[in-house]
Amino acid sequence: MNKIISNIILAITLILAQGLFFNNINFMGYINPFIYLFFIAYFPIKNNRTLFICFSFFYGLVIDVFSDTHAVHAAATLTVAFLRPNLLKLFFGMAYEHQVVRFNSIDLKQNIFYLISIILIHQVILFGLEIFDFSKISLILKYSVNNGIFTFISIFVLYELLINREK
Repeated sequence: MNKIISNIILAITLILAQGLFFNNINFMGYINPFIYLFFIAYFPIKNNRTLFICFSFFYGLVIDVFSDTHAVHAAATLTVAFLRPNLLKLFFGMAYEHQVVRFNSIDLKQNIFYLISIILIHQVILFGLEIFDFSKISLILKYSVNNGIFTFISIFVLYELLINREK
C-alpha cells in the first residue's frame, strides 16, 4: 500500500512539474524536457499491464491539458506503454521474463539503451503527430533528437536521485 501511495504522489508531482515548470523552458524556442516519461519508464513491472496502459493514456491526456496539445501526449504515452514490455524483454531478457528486473540494480548500459529507446519512440510519435507533415520529416527528427537529449539528461538525473540512491 505504501508503494502505491508513493507512486501516486510521484505521478502527480511529475505532472505538476511538467505542466508548471518544464513546459515553460522552451530552450532554443522548442526544446522542453519531458520529465513525466520517468514514471512511464520506471513504473513497477509486476503491476497489471491493462491498467498501466489505461493509466498511461490518461496520464498523457492530463499533460495534454497542461500543454494545450490535442491528445498527442496521450497517443505517445499510450504507444510507449504498449511497447514497454517488448522493450523490457529486449534489454533485460530473461530477468524480465522471470519478473526479477529491479531498476535500482540494473546495468548502466542496459538502463541507458532502455531509456533512450523509450524517449525516442515517445518523441518521434509526439512530434510526428504534432507536425503531421511527412515532407517535414527532418524537422520531426530534429525536434525528436534535441528534445530527446534534454529529456534523457533530465530523466537520468532524476533516476540517479530517486532510484539509484536506494542501492
